[in-house]
Amino acid sequence: MSTTGTYVHGYSEREFERLRDQADSVRSLLHHDTRYPPGSRVLEPGCGVGAQTITLAKNSPAARFVCVDISAESLEQAKAFAAREGLSNVEFHQADIFALPFEEESFDHVFLCYVLEHLREPVRALAALGNVLKPGGSLTAIEGDHGSCYFHPESEESLRAWNCLIEVQARLGGNSLIGRQLFPLLNEAGFREVTVSPRMVYGDQGRPDVMEGFVRKTIIPMVEGVREQALELGLMERPAWEKGIRDLHAVADRANGTFCYTFFKGVGVKS
Repeated sequence: MSTTGTYVHGYSEREFERLRDQADSVRSLLHHDTRYPPGSRVLEPGCGVGAQTITLAKNSPAARFVCVDISAESLEQAKAFAAREGLSNVEFHQADIFALPFEEESFDHVFLCYVLEHLREPVRALAALGNVLKPGGSLTAIEGDHGSCYFHPESEESLRAWNCLIEVQARLGGNSLIGRQLFPLLNEAGFREVTVSPRMVYGDQGRPDVMEGFVRKTIIPMVEGVREQALELGLMERPAWEKGIRDLHAVADRANGTFCYTFFKGVGVKS
């Protein structure tokens, strides 16, 4: 993945499961306004295991989705997932965002989710996607922003563990704070009529689905996934790391635990 960056979370079966859990937990929040007209041809670059693909295809059954990813293993998962869901309006291709095997101006819309944060050159990627988009077509990008995360109760160790995720991704050439940058990135890539809307996830014990599906099954495994890198880099000592993870679990367990995180959804139009 040298031309595009490094996927900080890896390609384990647990990561595939985490991606699907994450998609399930924030589906309505992110996708309630994602619809494409009948007959549209939509490109989904960086589709991964198809966690977002399923929702896209079901929300717009008369549109055609062309989904690409650089990982063959992820694509096999995505194909199997789509087959289980009985989808007939999706096709998959292995490709690099910077070397797409499609003609210029061949898509009506582009949708990408949690992709730019892993790329060393996000503006270049957006420009490449603009090349295959028809004039007047839209590009939608959804990204999180790890700097928007806060929780209660917090401890020094839980905050440090969370910040390890940010630091490890940065050292791999990614940017987990990219959500706040969507507006300037889309403008710099040449899109017009750019709009960005924040989508905040909030959980407490009155919202057990959020605490279980988003915090326990999505956020904590994401932090746990950089354990070895964080320890090898000396960002934390093992006892402090283990306490930090326990303290994050306590946020989901305790009656007074709360958790907040913001995604950003940007939309731009090609001139």
